[in-house]
Amino acid sequence: MITARQLIKESFEAGKNLFEKLHAQSQTQGGRKAVKVPIRALSVSHAHQIAQHLKALSTADRYLRFGCSASDEMIQRYVSGLNFDRDEIFGIYNRRLELIAMAHLAFSVETDFSSCAEFGVSVLAHARGRGYGGSLFDRAVKHARNEGVEMMFIHALSENTAMLNIARKSGAILQRDGAESDAYLRLRPADWDSHMTEMFEEHLAQTDYRVKAQAKQFWDILRMMQEVRLGVREAKKVHQAKALAKPSASK
Repeated sequence: MITARQLIKESFEAGKNLFEKLHAQSQTQGGRKAVKVPIRALSVSHAHQIAQHLKALSTADRYLRFGCSASDEMIQRYVSGLNFDRDEIFGIYNRRLELIAMAHLAFSVETDFSSCAEFGVSVLAHARGRGYGGSLFDRAVKHARNEGVEMMFIHALSENTAMLNIARKSGAILQRDGAESDAYLRLRPADWDSHMTEMFEEHLAQTDYRVKAQAKQFWDILRMMQEVRLGVREAKKVHQAKALAKPSASK
């Protein structure tokens, strides 16, 4: 039986470890300063944004993500078939609320493989080189552990070096079979720290999204007011020009 003193002690240690991790992630990494990016869980209400994100991928990027040159119609069917109740979708937004990176953590529907999940990720071209793919992978691993997943799979084309590098760095076992490769990562069981960290990160991401939404709304209103002022100013100029033209026309 866990006593109140043990619970308080574990909560303190989890919080201490969490902030140490956040501090470590803000330090220089790979010759550049790494930034802790808010990653939020997406729901069915974000389906349109998910479709927009995937359709913004180039033909080559669609090939790497889906294993084929997926058309807009195929992407739309993929998004329509997403099971938000079973699976988990994670996303990263920029300040304009554009979904610039997303990951799909698909849980197995087979009862014999209920402790397994598959990971897929995509990042828009202009947002690459910032470690978003790795951050999404870490977030997915944390959630998978908390959901009781023991093995995470990554199925990718062998030429998708970015995805395979993420798997390799995590300690996954890679198996190559011609044009395709599979990566297997055995996950550690969930603990108090993994639960607390995921809860904190999700709260941080939700707060970040609300702040960005409010800022975007403010700037949209400000831009609209500027356009109205500009329209009024132009209308005044036209009116003044017509007023000045009347006396000369009467002569």
